[in-house]
This record gives sequence, structure tokens and C-alpha cells, in this order.
Amino acid sequence: MNKENSCPLNYTMNLIGTKWKPLILFHLLEGGLRSGVLQKKIPGISNKMFTQTVRDLEKDGLIFRKVYPVVPPKVEYELTIRGKSLEHILRSLDKWGLEDSQK
Repeated sequence: MNKENSCPLNYTMNLIGTKWKPLILFHLLEGGLRSGVLQKKIPGISNKMFTQTVRDLEKDGLIFRKVYPVVPPKVEYELTIRGKSLEHILRSLDKWGLEDSQK
């Protein structure tokens, strides 16, 4: 954590605090998914935003991108150890959303 991100919450939100990042991370908790399957699990995300978001998550070391040398191209994403360390946070957010939406 550098001076600009001296607040731990600010640091965390910079890593996962966009609209799409938590959703992508959450869907990868159960294991790796092909790019198209993962994108279909997130209604409303455009191709451009999906690509940008997975690139950011990969750059930050939260997901791993595996490209298979086949035609047509096959790409899978999975959580890294660092990404898996967010499981409790992501599951807690999911639980809170479920409970709050039923009030």
C-alpha cells in the first residue's frame, strides 16, 4: 500500500470497487470459466467493458487468463490465490444483498 492508498478500505475499493469487478470475481469463486460463459453470467456488461474489466483484474493479480492454442480461440479465466482471498467478502456481499432484497 502506497501513500496515495494509505486507507485500507480505499485500497480495497480501488481493486474491486467498480460495478463489474465484484460480479466477475464472484462468478469465478466456483472455478474457472470460459470467457463467453463468464460474460453471459453478467447481464448488461458490454464486450468492451468485460474486456477492460478482466484486463484490470488480471493486471491487479486477482484473476488468471489462460489462452488455449486452438481455433477458434479458447480463453478461460480463474481466480488467483489473491483473488480467492476475497471469497469471504464477496459471499458476505451476496448474502447481505439477498437478505436486504427480501425485506
